[in-house]
Parts: sequence; C-alpha cells; structure tokens
Amino acid sequence: MVKSISFRVIWALKLKGVEFDSVYEDLSNKSPLLLQYNPVHKKVPVLLHNGKPICESLVILEYVDETWKQFPLLPQDPHERAKARFWAKFGDDKVLQTMRMDVLSKQGKETREAIVSTIENLKYLEEELKGKKFFGGETIGLVDIALGWLAYHFNAVEEIIGVKLIEQQKFPLLVAWMQEFSISQQSKRVGLQRQTL
Repeated sequence: MVKSISFRVIWALKLKGVEFDSVYEDLSNKSPLLLQYNPVHKKVPVLLHNGKPICESLVILEYVDETWKQFPLLPQDPHERAKARFWAKFGDDKVLQTMRMDVLSKQGKETREAIVSTIENLKYLEEELKGKKFFGGETIGLVDIALGWLAYHFNAVEEIIGVKLIEQQKFPLLVAWMQEFSISQQSKRVGLQRQTL
C-alpha cells in the first residue's frame, strides 16, 4: 500500500501528459537525496519541480493540478473541490490508516473491530459513488487517484486477513468503480499494471 501512495503522483503526472523522471528509494536505507528534500518526514513521495521539493502525496497532487492545467483533477466549483479534498483525506485517514495500522497489524478482537470499522468507512465510499462512474464524475479525478490503491491492493489485503471486505452484493458501486478504474482508457493511458505496483 505504501508504494501506491507514491504511484498517485505518477498516475497524476501521466494523466496530465507531463514528462518526468522517477527515482526509486530504498526505504530501509534512505538516501541523502531523500533526506535533503524531505528532512521533516523523511519519506516518499517527493516531487522535485524547478529545483524545489513538494512533499506528501495529496499535497503533490494538488500542486500538479494547479501547475499543469490539462486534464483537471479537481472540479471548478469551490464546493465540489472541497468535497473532493474531504474524500481524499477520508480515504487516507479512515480507510488506508485503518487498514495499515489496525487491520494488518493487530490481532484477535482488535482486528475484528478494525474490520468492522473498515466496512463502515467503505459504506461511506459506496454512498459517495451513487450516480457516478468515478468519484470525480465521468472522469478520473483527485479522489479516484487518492483511492487508486483500493483497485490494486485491496484483494491482497483481503487475502492476508482471510476476510472478503468488498463484496459485490454489499458494495456494488465500489466494486464497479474498482474495475472501471483498473481498466479505463484513462488508466490505460497512465499505464497502470498490477504487476508494477
């Protein structure tokens, strides 16, 4: 899942047709370059643009969207933009964080409680997708990119914990979104491949 956070930036840049170079980091042996450009958190991703570093994946996505105007990730309407930011942060704070810190790292009763919490949070995502192909409407937007890890890694998480969390019957819109995100023409343009993640 951690790698997916960095892939958000790659997905956004490719969607916008921006050429870039990737530098992959060994997180168990952080390079002086990473420590120089992200001395506070010392983690990836970091976007270096015109010699200036931008850190934190959601912040980078907004920077990319503001810098390269083609294929907007955020809606024009201020209220819709605020909603998109909310759902992207919700995905990180409630879904990803619960999966990473609770479901995958705890045992017994704590894991079962975390699974219940995760399912409740997934219900909110399901509700948000009503009447839409993507979280952003008809095209991939900020929330879709922020939640893209669901489409590529959630099955692996389910295998690890031995519980199917996103079932077609309970989450038909979320399942459809995951499939659409994975196979959409836009994601093909981005070059998303399960084996690369």
